[in-house]
Amino acid sequence: MAARARKDTGLFGPGSVTWRVHGEHVMWVAGVRALYLQSLHPRVMRGTFQNSALFDRKKAWARFLRTTEFVSIRTFGTTAQVERAGARVRAIHASLTGYDPDTDETFRLDDPEGLLWVHCGEIDSYVDIARRSGILSNDKDADTYVAESRRAAEVVGIPYSDAPASRADLADYFATMRPKLYACREARQGVLSSFNPPFPLRLAPLRLAVPTLNFLAFCALPRWARRMYGIPTFPTTELTVTLSLRSIQQASALLPRPAIPAHV
Repeated sequence: MAARARKDTGLFGPGSVTWRVHGEHVMWVAGVRALYLQSLHPRVMRGTFQNSALFDRKKAWARFLRTTEFVSIRTFGTTAQVERAGARVRAIHASLTGYDPDTDETFRLDDPEGLLWVHCGEIDSYVDIARRSGILSNDKDADTYVAESRRAAEVVGIPYSDAPASRADLADYFATMRPKLYACREARQGVLSSFNPPFPLRLAPLRLAVPTLNFLAFCALPRWARRMYGIPTFPTTELTVTLSLRSIQQASALLPRPAIPAHV
């Protein structure tokens, strides 16, 4: 259904910065960057590793599609669709626990710290790639995107006031979290596995592009995050990543823009 014909445009709508950002092909890189960044919180990573089908090669593709569908509904869905999707996710998180060998403790997957970490890792990745690729041409729009994302945070159970409202808020948040972060064994395994994803046969040609895009996503991480993975940082890394993202964005601009999904 065309956006202009819909009366209920959900959390954001066609005039939002969020719709502008999420309608670009280069956001694939942002999604992978988010996974690498989120993996640096050991409890988040272990909770995912112990409970998610993402690490079962027979089930990983279906699990990945469910995740992308949730993000799509959250972004483009009607209010009712977003509420239903959010309720399902909150119920799943509330029913699961993980084990932290660092502290010998069991923790809930809907722990507020973990939920906020996942949200901030996602939003920081999207806004960073959008800004560096040229989708967002100024800092005001970048801050607007972060502010809009507070509505998305509420969908998974994060209080609106707890979610960062600007890029400066995001930077402050990461500064406070860094002492708790490191690349645990599961995080390193996840990064390595991401370079050989279990695509179905019909999508096998994507295997040629995935390593390059994933490497770009990894290099787009903050310098401190790359260092936690033990990867050396070179003086030209930031500039090379930005130029590559702009090239991808310019090339992908020739492709049809992704349509609003049929489910909305």
